[in-house]
Amino acid sequence: MPDLIVPSHWKIRRSTHFFTQENIPKALLTHHNTAEGVYGQICVMRGTVTFFGFATETDTVPEKKVVIRAGEFAVSPPQYWHRVELSEDAQFNINFWADPESQGKALFKSSRIHNTPIEALFDQPDPQ
Repeated sequence: MPDLIVPSHWKIRRSTHFFTQENIPKALLTHHNTAEGVYGQICVMRGTVTFFGFATETDTVPEKKVVIRAGEFAVSPPQYWHRVELSEDAQFNINFWADPESQGKALFKSSRIHNTPIEALFDQPDPQ
């Protein structure tokens, strides 16, 4: 991820407010991806955000793990399945970069398969 470069003529279509443990949308903690032609730039202001990247929507074992610390950012490519975990003191936002001619298109989508944090799936007791 660190070597990904957003095309130089692209613009930020949307920036989120700052997320913390208290206000992070559940969708960011589960499998989701950016839409076709959209790069997601995670900018960490405090604490750490750990990015887990998956080869496919159905994978539960990440192929990438990137720890993003305060003052750093990382870029997720278009249509790449991922989720994040936050340290207790984390504060970050996301910039969505897209071609200026792509106005009106969706920026991301959530997984229909993994719609709860993966850890929660493993914390459930086995059915008898």
